[in-house]
Amino acid sequence: MSFGENLQTIRKRNQLSQEGLAEMLGVSRQAVSKWELGEGYPEVDKLLILSKKLNVSLDSLLGGECAPIAAENGKHSDRIRIVSPHEGVIVSTSKVTRSQPFRGGKNSPKYALYASEGDDMSLWGAKNTFLAWYRDLEDVTREIEEIQNAWYAGAASYTLQYSVKCKQNLFRTIED
Repeated sequence: MSFGENLQTIRKRNQLSQEGLAEMLGVSRQAVSKWELGEGYPEVDKLLILSKKLNVSLDSLLGGECAPIAAENGKHSDRIRIVSPHEGVIVSTSKVTRSQPFRGGKNSPKYALYASEGDDMSLWGAKNTFLAWYRDLEDVTREIEEIQNAWYAGAASYTLQYSVKCKQNLFRTIED
């Protein structure tokens, strides 16, 4: 997902209008509109303000990932245990990442969620553990935000809430 799409989704989740976000950042509503349309990007100082005011990591804002940022109460640890009831997976992780949208049939899930470990820039890349399937961008984004909120609150574990149960046949994955 692009920065503009992420910004728009996060802005709406925070129940802000483009004008409200513009006031918060000290820019014009047209600037926010251009960012959301992918016609430009904010300056670095504005990105930092966005991250802090909307309570999202820069990774989440720029690339659809969830990674901890310093909580004011200092409660979160560097890892959280995630339980995926539909997939029978339990993993301790420091970052979750969603996939790009999948093409599929009418009953196929559109996004996957992964627990990521390691450095994306290493020779082998990050190790990704599949966690769950999601019907749409709204559900996977909400799940990432809930994981992040649990993390900030100092929770030791989180059970996925918005994933869908799926079954696989030889050629595709469909909702069960």
